[in-house]
Amino acid sequence: MRLLFITVVCLGPWLFAATEKVVAKKMGSRFEVTAVHPDRATAAAAVAAAYAEIDRLEAMISSWRDTSETHRINQAAGREPVAVSPELYGLIHRSTKISALTQGIFDITFAGAGRLWDFKAEQPNLPDPLAVRRKLRLVDYRKIKLNPREQSVFLSEPGMRIGFGAIGKGFAANRAVRVMRAHGISSGVVNAGGDLVAFGTQEDGRPWGVAVADPTAPDRVFAWLRIDNQAVVTSGDYERFIEVDGKRYSHILDPRTGFPVHDLRSVTVICPDGEVADALATAVFIMGRTEGLALVNRLKNVEAFVVTAEGHLLYSDHIQTQMDF
Repeated sequence: MRLLFITVVCLGPWLFAATEKVVAKKMGSRFEVTAVHPDRATAAAAVAAAYAEIDRLEAMISSWRDTSETHRINQAAGREPVAVSPELYGLIHRSTKISALTQGIFDITFAGAGRLWDFKAEQPNLPDPLAVRRKLRLVDYRKIKLNPREQSVFLSEPGMRIGFGAIGKGFAANRAVRVMRAHGISSGVVNAGGDLVAFGTQEDGRPWGVAVADPTAPDRVFAWLRIDNQAVVTSGDYERFIEVDGKRYSHILDPRTGFPVHDLRSVTVICPDGEVADALATAVFIMGRTEGLALVNRLKNVEAFVVTAEGHLLYSDHIQTQMDF
C-alpha cells in the first residue's frame, strides 16, 4: 500500500561502520533493506537473511499462490477449519483485533469484494453494483472462527476470502527487522514497498530522517520525520487508480460500500510497529479526516498526518515533536 514516496536519509555521518543496502522486488513492490555494522560481511549476511524471511512469509500469506496457507483457508471456506502455522494464526488474530478497534473499517475478509476491481486494466470499468453488494455480504471479520487450541482458522461462509494487502508488508517488515537484529545488527531500515521500519539510530546517536513527498507534487519534499525505532507507513490515492468517464477511482476501498472514498489524498501513520501502522494507514484513510484523526488521538504512541482532498495538511495532537515542515 505504498502510495507516498518515502526515502530514508542519514542526517549525520556514519562512523566506523559499513552500510549494506539491497533493493529487490518482493510482494509486488519495491523493497529496500539496509543494515549498518562495522563488518560489511556481517551486514550483507543480515540483509540476505532478511530477504529470505520475506520470501518465506510471502509464500505463506499470499492468496494468489496455490501452495500458500492463506489459499488453503480460502478454499476451505464454509466447509472446514484449516490448521495453520503459529505465525499466520497470530497475524489473523491480530488483524481481527484491529478490525474490532476500527469497527470493521480494516477487515481482511474484504479480499473477495476487492477482487471485483481491476486497477491494471487498459480499459477499466466499474464493477457491477449488484455484484459488489453480493460480495459485501461475505465481508465480516467476526465470521473468522479461530481455534487457539487447534491453531486453526475457519471462514464460516462459503465464498469468503481473506487477504493481507493492507497489513502483509508491515508484517514482513517487522519480521525482517527481527531477523537482522538476530544477526547482530543494531541499526538499519526495512522499506517494504513504502511500509518503512527503522531501528537503532545513526552512528552519532541521532535518529533516522525520513523525507515525505507532497502527494500533489511527488518530486517535492514537504515534511521530514525524525524516527527512532519506529515505523512510517503511507496510504494514498494517486499511484493506483482508474479513470472512468472522467472520474478517478482510488484502489483504497471502503468495506462498507465496496467503492473508493474521496475525503483524503494521503495518510501517514507513525508508530513503533510496522504491522499496526500498515493497517491503521488504510483504516484512517477510509474513515476520513475527522473520524480517522480522532481514532489516532485515542491511541497510545500512534501519530498521523493527512492531506485532504483540498490539499490541506492536518495532523494528530503530538506529531509536531517529530516533524520539520
